[in-house]
Amino acid sequence: MHIFPEDIDYKSTEEIRKYQEERLTELLQYVTQNSKFYQNLFKKHKIGIHDIKTIDDLKKLPFTTKDDLYEYNEDFICVNRNKIVDYITTSGTLGDPVTFALTDADLERLAYNECISFKCSDGSSDDIYQLMVTLDRRFMAGLAYFLGIKKMGAGMVRVGNGMIELQWDTILRIKPNALVAVPSFILKLIEYAEANGIDYKNSSIKKAICIGEALRNPDFSLNTLGQRIKDKWDIKLYSTYASTEMSAAFADCGQENGGHHHPELLIAEFVDEHNKPVKEGEAGELVVTTLGVEGMPLIRFKTGDVVQHFNGKCKCGRNTLRLGPVIGRKKEMIKYKGTSLYPPALYDILNEMDFVENYVIEVSTNQIGTDDILIHIATNGYNRPADFEKIIKDHFRAKLRVAPTISFETNEQINKIKYQEIKRKPVVFIDKRKN
Repeated sequence: MHIFPEDIDYKSTEEIRKYQEERLTELLQYVTQNSKFYQNLFKKHKIGIHDIKTIDDLKKLPFTTKDDLYEYNEDFICVNRNKIVDYITTSGTLGDPVTFALTDADLERLAYNECISFKCSDGSSDDIYQLMVTLDRRFMAGLAYFLGIKKMGAGMVRVGNGMIELQWDTILRIKPNALVAVPSFILKLIEYAEANGIDYKNSSIKKAICIGEALRNPDFSLNTLGQRIKDKWDIKLYSTYASTEMSAAFADCGQENGGHHHPELLIAEFVDEHNKPVKEGEAGELVVTTLGVEGMPLIRFKTGDVVQHFNGKCKCGRNTLRLGPVIGRKKEMIKYKGTSLYPPALYDILNEMDFVENYVIEVSTNQIGTDDILIHIATNGYNRPADFEKIIKDHFRAKLRVAPTISFETNEQINKIKYQEIKRKPVVFIDKRKN
């Protein structure tokens, strides 16, 4: 079983690079012997792995894409079936789910990743985490958090997602000091507490590990969603970014300066729309090469997530690069009336208006072949202004220069769209565009 150097984050950039290049050589040898997909890929492109010695040499290799995973899923598996101990799938946000096969060593790697990620976010064995995510339905994240917290030696209580009444009963009964939750769900916890006379501000909760939604703007200040939580409940908020494909995470430290890279687990690259490297601080698609994965390692995998990266030593002492919040998914980019934008820009505007109670964004192709945006909105009648429709459209025009089509519906109607039985996450963005 591979031993990862937990202190590598504090090493010099030269030492980190040397370590990664040694692991890269091992990875190329491993996939050449065990991965049908990479055997075929290297043969097709006449690639000799002995020509790949440095991180810069990675550019000689083609990218691996989500389409490759869909089309050749089983060809990525590098072990016999009897070595696979867990099968998981991606959430299928933008297409059919992809199956990932994990060995016992892969689960250990997953536990290590989450353990050091929680520690990076000021976690310790003294903490008790309340998990507001599912551990079932072939979901990696809940399992990863469980394994990481256990490895760190902290306490936890597994409540799962939803069930707000049970969440508060658990907080009041067991007194955890930390949540692992989707940020928008934390707002629902606050609303329930206010409606039911729960003194949430003086509860045991002191911090939250926030998953699935961005909390911060590109300059690391809190975005609308993060600020709405903070204004109501003064707890420490930590962002984390992860994906099933890379079985690793980028976690905030206490300096709130971006998600830290774990170089012993991933080699990270950032490319523009022409697949050329982007400079520090520029938006680019994250490309990862997984280190230490046994079941289904990936080389130069294009995540589809557009982010900014930052180098230089963090005030926490780590020398690893840091990720800014995800600007958007490459496939989700919308071109609307001459303006290019990503769904998070729409979410941020909608979250600013406290009378907007619920929403789902739908994008389709119109008769002339361009993108159309329809937003299904439920408003809160209690604090809704009389001219709320004009206010909503004015907000969009002020921030994005364009106003989408809006359909006002009941909360129940939107929830039927948002919470689909076959989906593990709420569906906030529906893409009906023709490819």
